[in-house]
Amino acid sequence: MYIPKYYEVTDLAEIESFVRNHPFGTIISNDNGRPMATHVPMEMSRNGGGHVITGHVAKGNPQWKTIDDNADILLIFQGPHAYVSASWYETEEVSTWNYQSVHIYGSGTLLSEDELENDLIHLLDLYEGHRDRGRTWDNLSDKSKAQMKGIVGFKIEVDEVQAAYKMNQNKSGKDYDSVMAHLAEGKDQNARRISEEMKRRKK
Repeated sequence: MYIPKYYEVTDLAEIESFVRNHPFGTIISNDNGRPMATHVPMEMSRNGGGHVITGHVAKGNPQWKTIDDNADILLIFQGPHAYVSASWYETEEVSTWNYQSVHIYGSGTLLSEDELENDLIHLLDLYEGHRDRGRTWDNLSDKSKAQMKGIVGFKIEVDEVQAAYKMNQNKSGKDYDSVMAHLAEGKDQNARRISEEMKRRKK
């Protein structure tokens, strides 16, 4: 990913938090030179001195066959994004787009049945454990658990992380504040979230 220095994020703790808060990403691999992509929820976790990302796809999705023993997997996690009008600057400028995006490169392997089950237990605890009558693994029926046979789990060993937060960091304080204020006034939820992130980063 092309990242001007103004927008580059290298703080790994910040990137981990971003992936946790935007877990629905895209896994990209190649099948004989043809790119394949699937949009799936994924989880990033520490593994010794490094990181791994786990997830699963439908067994009917042929992409799983391109993941095992593949050292060239790309994962993309996208945050909020919003149009920025040139009219919001003090002097003549061009319009642009603010956004947050993380690209992760790594090596893929498939999860064993036990590893997949443990990953599903973790996911259900994360998304259902806090709910009244949450559907965690412990209270799933055998019929529901049997549906695990219809998915294939994967694990990506993280080799490289690239992160860009394009938030008008290269603009003056007045221009930065103006963009932040206009985005906050917008009806679009993404615009308001970008404004909140700009405010957080300004602090």
